[in-house]
Amino acid sequence: MGKKKLNLAILDMYDGEPNQGMRCIKDIIGRFESQLNYKVFDVRGESELPDVQDFDIYISTGGPGNPLEGDGNWDLKYFDFLDQIWIWNQNHNHKKYILLICHSFQMACKHFGLGQLTKRKSTSFGVMSVHKTAEGKQDRMLQNLDNPFWAVDSRDYQVVQPDHKKFKVLGAKILALEKIRDHVQYERAIMAIRFSDEMVGTQFHPEADPISFLNHLKKTEVKEKIIASKGKAKFRAMIEHLVDEDKIFKTNETLIPNFLENSIQRVKKSQLLNLV
Repeated sequence: MGKKKLNLAILDMYDGEPNQGMRCIKDIIGRFESQLNYKVFDVRGESELPDVQDFDIYISTGGPGNPLEGDGNWDLKYFDFLDQIWIWNQNHNHKKYILLICHSFQMACKHFGLGQLTKRKSTSFGVMSVHKTAEGKQDRMLQNLDNPFWAVDSRDYQVVQPDHKKFKVLGAKILALEKIRDHVQYERAIMAIRFSDEMVGTQFHPEADPISFLNHLKKTEVKEKIIASKGKAKFRAMIEHLVDEDKIFKTNETLIPNFLENSIQRVKKSQLLNLV
């Protein structure tokens, strides 16, 4: 008899908007196809959310628009879902593991009250350096990544001003911050948080691969917008970063696979303990 696969749910937050993120996430999960089955839930378009007890691992995606706004239906269901995961993990030995990306990360930070979610002065877009904190250097999800490491950033919003009391109450830890911007007096945005042993999130896009980002940069409107705001040199630098194996290629090969490997191991360990 073959080994039973674990169940993974992808929480699709793209609201039907064309994107490369879903392809990238499915591609990474495909590397674990001998161990994982997955199902996609259209959270924003159809208000679909998984039943917490039916899945072992969750990946909640990025998405367009304002993370402070919902329609009063899917967003409330989503917050309730996050609470269900949290409560489940407090009450069961068989834990549920979740990775929150960009839009999902911002919504979770708002929901748990970990910091201020604000609109940026300008869009952060491109291949950016991400800097580990002391906790981030120890964290299993960021293992085998340099410090700083590189990731695709694409956001109009940011999480700043961490509420350290709330962090302490939850046992949450800041894992990474955005680059130091000496020439401006803005606070550095939080780029990754471990909400709990089982719940972790990134402000950037760890799923992005060079192909997806290059396809995005090739769109005329994207290219023109970047050149208008950042200049041709910055646009060329973005393309150079894509072919560098130590930049987003390495993050794509490392971060989500780390999350999945660790989650799979820990779920299987708890299953074995439950059999004893």
